[in-house]
Amino acid sequence: MQFVPEHAVVWAEIPVGDLDGAMAYYAALGFDDFTMNHDGPTPIAIFRNRDHMTGVAGHLYPGKPAAPGTGPTVHLAAPAALDVMAERVAQAGGTVVSPPIEIPAGQFIYTQDPDGNSVSFFRES
Repeated sequence: MQFVPEHAVVWAEIPVGDLDGAMAYYAALGFDDFTMNHDGPTPIAIFRNRDHMTGVAGHLYPGKPAAPGTGPTVHLAAPAALDVMAERVAQAGGTVVSPPIEIPAGQFIYTQDPDGNSVSFFRES
């Protein structure tokens, strides 16, 4: 029998050079409710989600990001319209890499956070 998980992605980790600074950046984008966890080898700041700690999730952690444009892209649910997200990204010190891209499920923009991580913001149709 073939393994078919509920979600292909279980969680995403975004490495950042300065955890407090990264939390402030993402808070400026609308992700202002982190849960801090110190159970592992490094502290992590978990993005809040509806299924808190049981659903697909993501977090920030102290680490070394890949060189800009070389790492994977994390796609986050946008807490605001994409034009608002693009404005927030630019004002908070990130870079907007693309205009909104339409797909059947909705639309998204590619950005880079201040650490150079590729982060997309997605809105459903």
